[in-house]
Amino acid sequence: MDWIQVAGHVGAFLSAITFIPQVYKVWETKSAGDLSMAMLLIVFTSTIIWLVYGIALMLWPVIIANGIISVLSLLLIYFKLTFKKK
Repeated sequence: MDWIQVAGHVGAFLSAITFIPQVYKVWETKSAGDLSMAMLLIVFTSTIIWLVYGIALMLWPVIIANGIISVLSLLLIYFKLTFKKK
């Protein structure tokens, strides 16, 4: 694996874990009132598009990262709709 592939995998990993602290914080506080639904929907839509792109070209770092991000953003959308603002 050359350095550009390593960079791609590291970048994909860092992108994939971006939302974990936010998901944890919302789950812990049971409050998602300060999250923007518009932002969540944009992130979810963009990750689905990236996921389709990654699948079409069989780009595993893109597929894995965007698969994880789409699940995490969908989870935040669920929390936004479920948890009442405190």
